[in-house]
Amino acid sequence: MNLTFSASQRLVIPVREQAERLDEYLADEQRIIKALFDPVQLSLLGPGRYRYEVTKLQVFQLQIQPVVEMETRKTPGRLDIEATDAQLVGLGMVEEFQLSLSSWLLAKGQALEGEASLSVSVSRPPLLRLIPVSVLTATGGSLLGGLLKGMKIRVSQQLLKDFQQWCLSH
Repeated sequence: MNLTFSASQRLVIPVREQAERLDEYLADEQRIIKALFDPVQLSLLGPGRYRYEVTKLQVFQLQIQPVVEMETRKTPGRLDIEATDAQLVGLGMVEEFQLSLSSWLLAKGQALEGEASLSVSVSRPPLLRLIPVSVLTATGGSLLGGLLKGMKIRVSQQLLKDFQQWCLSH
């Protein structure tokens, strides 16, 4: 039996100065990706393709580390990011693991807007068979929600700061 968790988070970052340059800023895909994700954990695989090694997570007695491959798509004033592959590192007892990530950033007037949706489906490891499914599901949903909320706070601050630095250098 697989456990399934999902969460989503919406983002609006008001931009007070030089908002008319947001379209041009979003076109700098590699810069945006490096602002969104920790560059130490990020690898460029090819044009518009990245690998991200998520920080290790502790769930009950298990330590997991998802590794996600992502692909970007650019259109004027918009950047989309989709997970194309994912695996768990260091956890051989999980038979099935699927991760879905869909996110976008959009230059809209005086703001950057975005949304991220994350879902995970994973087989139940033998170590967790004694824990009720409802507890596992609630914990998994809470974990994903917490991850996205933490990312939202960090991304809001980091993107605005990076946009300001980009404006000064361009």
